[in-house]
Order: sequence, then structure tokens, then C-alpha cells
Amino acid sequence: MESSFLELRCKEVVNVVDGKRLGHIVDIVFELQTGRITGLVVPGDKNFWNVFKSGGEVFIPYTQICKIGDDTILVELYSNTNRPNNTISFSQSTNKNNT
Repeated sequence: MESSFLELRCKEVVNVVDGKRLGHIVDIVFELQTGRITGLVVPGDKNFWNVFKSGGEVFIPYTQICKIGDDTILVELYSNTNRPNNTISFSQSTNKNNT
């Protein structure tokens, strides 16, 4: 399957873990030497207090893309609060020594 950046940026990115809409693709990151795509960039969170200011951008590694459909790109992103029990986040592993 081939797709252009213009086609991809029209698709909405949705996290299958929590159903959250992440927005539309703003950039694609790739390796110059191989030409392989390493990930996608979507807008960061916006809330009531910073409506006109971007909350940064979120990089989604290519390995986290589940499916590219006609209208939507499904990704699997875990935060510290919705991480499965069999994985350890960086903050969890560093706090064990502090207690």
C-alpha cells in the first residue's frame, strides 16, 4: 500500500488503548540513510488554559501503529496510568530504590 503525506495528514489518529483522538498528522519522521519511516508526529494536548498555545507535539513510533484505514490511523500508546501490569515504566523502576 502506498500513501502520500497529503493523504495521511487527512486521517485522524486514534489511540486504541483509551479511545482518545490524538488529532491529525502534522509531520512524518524518517531516516535519511534508509528512507524508512520511524514515526508520526501529532499535536500535543490542548486544554482550557492554553487553547491558543500548543501543548507540544507527540511522537508516535512506527512500531506503535496498529492499522492505517481509509479515514483513521489506529495507534497503541500507553501512559503511566493505562500501562499493562506486565510492563514497567521508567518512573516505576526508579522509585523502587527510593522506598
